[in-house]
Amino acid sequence: MELRHLHYFKAVAEELNFRKAADRLFISQPGLSRQIRQLEEELSVTLLDRDQRNVSLTAAGTYLKAEVDFLLNHLETIKGQLNQIQAGKIGELRIGFLGSASNQIIPRLMSKLNAHQPLVNVNLEELSNSLQVEMVQKDKLDIGFVRLNSVPDELEMKTIARDSFSLVVPKNHPITAVDFISMNQFKEESFVLFSSDYSNFYYDQIIGICRDAGFLPKIQHKSVHALTIFKLVESGLGVAIVPTSIQEGYEINVRFMEIPDIPQFTELVVIWKTGNRNPVLKQVLDLI
Repeated sequence: MELRHLHYFKAVAEELNFRKAADRLFISQPGLSRQIRQLEEELSVTLLDRDQRNVSLTAAGTYLKAEVDFLLNHLETIKGQLNQIQAGKIGELRIGFLGSASNQIIPRLMSKLNAHQPLVNVNLEELSNSLQVEMVQKDKLDIGFVRLNSVPDELEMKTIARDSFSLVVPKNHPITAVDFISMNQFKEESFVLFSSDYSNFYYDQIIGICRDAGFLPKIQHKSVHALTIFKLVESGLGVAIVPTSIQEGYEINVRFMEIPDIPQFTELVVIWKTGNRNPVLKQVLDLI
């Protein structure tokens, strides 16, 4: 087995079409078919079921695809680490985060890293909860900052911040913090919510806050970005429920009112893969 066999198999497994995979790899279709047969003979398994029209992965092929993704991503990580060492840097850390972590948590962490590990190169990506979990699993991220209540078994998680919920209303809304007694006062309002793509658990919490107040929200708009939600509220298109700490760092014409007497709260957690071998990771987790 050679590395090219894995690259060729990955392309076919992703395209499920030999012609498209061959075009992507810039090789002939018969040549690609030979390479896949060689790999199957080497492993003594059938990786693909194919006929004149369709290509599909066998159970063995599905397993190998996940392993190949891991191996090739890990090789890319090794290449990156070697380049960092060659350049005289200690290492690299890849961090995923939600927008709600960017106001306080990420700047504080970057400040600590700069003070304690100034030679660590950090790559930051703002991503959804689900994408962060997937990328940490595949070793494309070292850590992620998410709002989830559980993660797959191979990942670890630790709560780093606990937050209340606040209602966001336009600046000129007639109900003020002094008058705000219950969410039931807003049952006739339109709502602008974080999409369930942001986090199913988080979305269910928001619905639960309204249900506990005796109504289901009339959802007018959804977004995965806090600033978009705030701008829609500012334009009078509805009200929103968000973690209280998100209000920091935005220059917007809205009011935040902490929701009184509710059991719901939200937690920001850091996640990482138990088997991650990046030497920088442990040092950063200690700082976190």
